[in-house]
Amino acid sequence: MGEPARLSDYQPESGCLSIIVLGASGDLAKKKTFPALFHLHRQRFIESHDVHIFGYARTKMSDDDLRDRLREYLTPRKDGEETHVEDVSKFLPLIKYISGPYDADEGFQSLDEAISAYEMSKDDKGGSSRRLFYFALPPSVYPPVCKMIKRFCMNKSEGGWTRVVVEKPFGKDLESSEALSTQIGDLFNESQIYRIDHYLGKELVQNLLVLRFANRLFMPLWNHDNISTVQIVFKEDFGTEGRGGYFDEYGIIRDILQNHLLQVLCLVAMERPVSLKPEHIRDEKLKVLQSVIPIKDEEVVLGQYEGYTDDPTVPKDSNTPTFATVVIRIHNERWEGVPFILKAGKSMKSRKAEIRVQFKDVAGDIFKPKRKGRNEFVIRLQPSEAIYMKLTVKEPGLEMKTTQSELDLSYRQRYQDVIIPEAYERLILDTIRGDQQHFVRRDELKAAWEIFTPLLHKIDNNEIHSLPYKPGSRGPDQADTLAEKVGYVQTHGYVWTPPTLSAV
Repeated sequence: MGEPARLSDYQPESGCLSIIVLGASGDLAKKKTFPALFHLHRQRFIESHDVHIFGYARTKMSDDDLRDRLREYLTPRKDGEETHVEDVSKFLPLIKYISGPYDADEGFQSLDEAISAYEMSKDDKGGSSRRLFYFALPPSVYPPVCKMIKRFCMNKSEGGWTRVVVEKPFGKDLESSEALSTQIGDLFNESQIYRIDHYLGKELVQNLLVLRFANRLFMPLWNHDNISTVQIVFKEDFGTEGRGGYFDEYGIIRDILQNHLLQVLCLVAMERPVSLKPEHIRDEKLKVLQSVIPIKDEEVVLGQYEGYTDDPTVPKDSNTPTFATVVIRIHNERWEGVPFILKAGKSMKSRKAEIRVQFKDVAGDIFKPKRKGRNEFVIRLQPSEAIYMKLTVKEPGLEMKTTQSELDLSYRQRYQDVIIPEAYERLILDTIRGDQQHFVRRDELKAAWEIFTPLLHKIDNNEIHSLPYKPGSRGPDQADTLAEKVGYVQTHGYVWTPPTLSAV
């Protein structure tokens, strides 16, 4: 298979690449960042001869200490890929560790000296040095770290570059997000800043553009004339174990809806971009966000699972939602009148993330008394990645009975020999290549906060209360009632089952 069209103009850069993981001793770095770099290395997207990886954190330890900490996380993927001992042994020597504070000169001076020493050892006159800083850090230390990088650690070669990758949350509301963006924006150009949202790196999310704009089938259907509702759902079957105090500062809307689900909504709802260039795609996503009308209080249901406040790090009177259903309405020609139902929750009955596009009833339907449910187009993001269409068909037999079935593209069945990359691998590779398509631009971020900040302030001021729900349930009953009220019709008796490989 050839490369995607958007990468056709990419020319590999020569020269040495330094990847600096800030917060190298933390959970995010060891569980996500370093494993992603390891898999990029073993697939030869980054090569030993032109890359070196630096870990930086306050913790005092040696290079070997960090390597030993990381070793257990450099494992095969869940889809059966093998990891050989020699792959790990080739990767770990690329890592060097520097200890230092995040707001003092000496640590970053030492870091720059180490990076410069590596660059000089390469003495590669055929290319330029490139420096990628990955912030596996809490946002509170972004400003001082950015100042230190700008002061001491910028690329010094002609034609090279310095890029920074920052993780969410980008603030807690519009004001704090804009303050953070201004502090970082005063030090780096927008082309140097990569605001990572790992949902934009997921395989099925990246497939949305192709599905929508490369298949004529969907073009005449994708509008308010044919679509009744769109649901974008994220469910976890576990609670806030181990991070209740942190989660209580943010809640499910800041953690999931305002970023992950809203970004997916943009890709579902956007118009066709002029081209596949990152700025053209991000321009269309911004137009969607700017077309969203204010959220109505009566189209919000919040929940908190029973037992959440038993966590000693969570205040007993906490109103922080662990579940939310929010109806988003887009005021434009394509989507007028179509509710986008964003739903996310913890400690739910099942674990899944999906996009569910439900179509309207057939006009003048002659099978209406026998019909089991509406047509739905479903994109299953995780787990068991799949794309399927729910259809009404005749049940086999002598009688005219209808039943629900599906046209199914299940990735594990169809692409058995293909390794689906983790989101962080794809996004780090995009950063190295300078492709910002799957990263959030500052004006997108601002528009997203403008949508949710009024609601968040009402929750923070206890003007809207979280309803209790039992762990392992579907969430508050009022959420299903709201979805039904705005037009979603649930199909009873039908459950999609991922095909087994033995059925091939």
